Amino acid sequence: MTAMLADPITEAVAAATELLTRRTGAPVTLVDPVDLGGSGRTVVLRVRVAENPFLLPRTLVIKQVRESAHESVARTGLGAGDDSAFVREAASYQFATALATDSRPGPSLIAYDLTERLLVLSDLGDSAPFATLLGQSDPAAVTNSLMALAQALGRMHAATVGREEDFGALLARAGVTQTGAGLGDQVSAAEAAVPGLLADLGVDVPASVTEAIGRANRLFGTGGLRAFSPSDLCPDNIIVNDEGVRFLDYEWGGFRDATLDIAYTVMSYPGCLCRLELSPERAEAMVEAWRAEVVGMWPHLADDAVLHAKLLDAQLIWAWLTTFWFVPDDDARNAALRRHNLSVPRAVALTTRWTILADYARSVGHTDLADFADDVRDALGSRWATS
Repeated sequence: MTAMLADPITEAVAAATELLTRRTGAPVTLVDPVDLGGSGRTVVLRVRVAENPFLLPRTLVIKQVRESAHESVARTGLGAGDDSAFVREAASYQFATALATDSRPGPSLIAYDLTERLLVLSDLGDSAPFATLLGQSDPAAVTNSLMALAQALGRMHAATVGREEDFGALLARAGVTQTGAGLGDQVSAAEAAVPGLLADLGVDVPASVTEAIGRANRLFGTGGLRAFSPSDLCPDNIIVNDEGVRFLDYEWGGFRDATLDIAYTVMSYPGCLCRLELSPERAEAMVEAWRAEVVGMWPHLADDAVLHAKLLDAQLIWAWLTTFWFVPDDDARNAALRRHNLSVPRAVALTTRWTILADYARSVGHTDLADFADDVRDALGSRWATS
C-alpha cells in the first residue's frame, strides 16, 4: 500500500499549533491559513490566532521547510544551501529578534522547531513587494525606494557591528560553527572554476585580476567591516510596510563584510536573474545613503579612496560569483528560479553586471580591470548571440 502524503498546508498548521501549545502550556488554535507562496521546498502561510491565551499576535506567519537541502535542486544562484541552512535561518532570526525593535531587519521569531524545520514569525502585515516598487513608472518613487533600501542596510549593519560572538553562540548551540554567511564554499569554488569558464569564452584572466579575486574572496571571511546580513538580498526577499524596508529569508544569514550588501544592490542582484536600471548617479546616491548610516561605526569610510577600493573588490567578487552560477547550462535550476517583473534572460543579466563593473572600475581609475570586464561582457554577449 502506498502512503498518501498529507496536505502541506494542513501539516504546517498542525505542526505550528503543536509547537505553540507546547511552548505556552495552553491550547492554541490557528485558523484561516493563507498561502504566501514558498520557494517550492517551503510552505509559507499567514494564519489567524483564534484561541490566544498568552497574548500571541492576532496573526502569525508560519514557514516550514518540506525537504532537506540535499533533496532539492538549486532554486537560485545561491542554491538551496547545505543541511545547516535551516539551523542558520533559525539562529539568524533569534539573533535579529534580540536586537532593539527599531534595528530589527525583518520579522521577529516567535517560536521554532529544528526537528520539524518550522519557524513561527511575527506577521509584518500589509506590505509591498520590493520588486513591484522598483517596477513603478515614476522615477522619483523608484529612487525613494532605493534610498530606503540603502539606509535600511546601513542601519542593520550599524546595529550588528561587534556582535558576531553573540550570533556564533546561537549557532553553536545547534552544532553550526561557522558564523560567516553560508557562501564560503561557493566563493572558493568560483575562484577556482571561473577562469576555466572564461577561457572557454576566449578570455584569459590577467594576473592582476587573479590577485584581486583572492583579495575580494576574503570579504566573505575576514573582511574588516563585518556585520550581520541575511545575505539573499534579491528583490523577492524584500518588502516595504509602514515600518520601512524589511528583509526576509535568512537561511544564508551570517557575518561578512558589509560592503558586499550595498554592492549586491548596485550590481543588479547577482544571485538571481534580475536587472535593475541604475544610472551611475543613482548608484552613487545609494552608496552615500548607506555610508551615512555606517560611517559612525567605521570612520575610515569617510575617505573616498578607502570606500572605492572596498566597493570595487565587492563588485568584482559578485561578478565572479554570478558568472559561476549562471554561465553553465543548468535547465533545472534556471527553470526553478522565481520570476517577477525585474527578471530578464541570463544573457542580459550577466552582461549588465559585467558592464556595471567595467563602468565603476573605470570611474575609480582601474582601467585594466575595466578593460577586462569589457572583454568578459563582449564574450558573454557573443556566446548567447550565437547560441
